[in-house]
Amino acid sequence: MGNQLRYALLEHFGAPDDPEGRHLDLLLEDGDSCRSWRLEAIPRLNGSAVRATPIAPHRLVWLEREAAVVSGNRGWARRVVAGTMRGRLPGDADQPVRVELEGMAVIGLTDPVILEIAAERCSMRSPDDCHAAQGT
Repeated sequence: MGNQLRYALLEHFGAPDDPEGRHLDLLLEDGDSCRSWRLEAIPRLNGSAVRATPIAPHRLVWLEREAAVVSGNRGWARRVVAGTMRGRLPGDADQPVRVELEGMAVIGLTDPVILEIAAERCSMRSPDDCHAAQGT
């Protein structure tokens, strides 16, 4: 699936544009920054997809931080999980994403997990479920 890069899932509190007061930011390393999405929840493994709204790229430093105040008076964020990612992000940000994440066992998921983002929906599948869905 390509080179190993990093990912992080952050819980973001107090963002002024967030009516719920809390959401998740999914960050996938992409060169000098992280391609990023706002998630309403962590997708259930092999379950229904959740809304994934593309947001502005995040700085790479967020892949390493445990918790910090967000610049511009936009609340604060703490790490839920982080690890390594295998696969390539498509050159066009509108194209579907499919990468393999390692490190999700920390939050009770199997390792690895296949992360898929398409049409502003995010899902996570176990590799076994992906093979079954493909008929292999």
